[in-house]
Amino acid sequence: MPKPLIIAASVLAFALTASAFTALPAPSEGRRYAAAAAAARAQPARFTPPPAPTGLDPNPCIDPLQRKRLYCPDLVMKRPFGLYVDARTQPGRLLLRAGNSIDNIGAGPAELHGVRRKASWMVAWQRIYRRDGGRVRVRTRAYLYFKRAHLGLRWWKVWRAARFELWRLDQRGRATVRVRVGPKVSYCFRDLRRTRPWVMRSPQTPVYPACSTDPQAQRVTLGTSPGWSDIYPPTYPEQWIDVTGLHGCFAYVHVADPANSIYESNERNNRAAVVVRLPYRSGPQGCPRAKLPTPEGPSAPEVPPLPPDNGVDAY
Repeated sequence: MPKPLIIAASVLAFALTASAFTALPAPSEGRRYAAAAAAARAQPARFTPPPAPTGLDPNPCIDPLQRKRLYCPDLVMKRPFGLYVDARTQPGRLLLRAGNSIDNIGAGPAELHGVRRKASWMVAWQRIYRRDGGRVRVRTRAYLYFKRAHLGLRWWKVWRAARFELWRLDQRGRATVRVRVGPKVSYCFRDLRRTRPWVMRSPQTPVYPACSTDPQAQRVTLGTSPGWSDIYPPTYPEQWIDVTGLHGCFAYVHVADPANSIYESNERNNRAAVVVRLPYRSGPQGCPRAKLPTPEGPSAPEVPPLPPDNGVDAY
């Protein structure tokens, strides 16, 4: 065969082989993430809030009789950790980033079961486990939101699961006014790390995995087991408060479950804070101990004073 014909035949064979290779279906994991990424690009970035919940059930975890029959969760926050100033994410603005950890120190899991109602959100019911076996289902203010987050994907997260707040402190350390809040309110609820293994009924292995990225999901269950934590580093999206133009002493506060979407055995221990002086520099802050307003809710004593930030991270 003449050389030009040999070269042409080789090129044709390579083209056919390449087209056949590219036509092969991607692995199931790749297809799942490809679909999730496509859904993240296709859906609008802004969240349209769901309608106000109706038909709410009372909290059985604070009822003197019912609570004795239930394994109820109790969500608390670790102190904000890993603080640093970010001047790149939003040019011209100073963002004070911090990591946060939502910990369950209760006797039972903080579990939500969502059912699809619209393209980007689910109505959720809380499942509370009984001491004699079985479980009860209660309607709270909980919703699950298909939120764009890290890896460029959308994830089914608990809407209003936590909040970042910045409170101005006076010379005696009293919180006088909340001056800023952070943009992040949606979190997965998962068993990422067993941070409190001494908590009773804490499973040795994770029960609740990472939240789903499935855009076609009709039902999703999220939760955090006793003794486990859902942890987010300060580098993740929206882990910040805008502190541009602020000077003085402030309490940087993390609040778990600010909308009371999860019924707990204690509704008054959901906050943790560090004291910061702005403009922020790591190390001792030279500010007084913070005294935050006592949160509303049953089952806990008054919040004790917070120690000044000593520059040591929680993790």
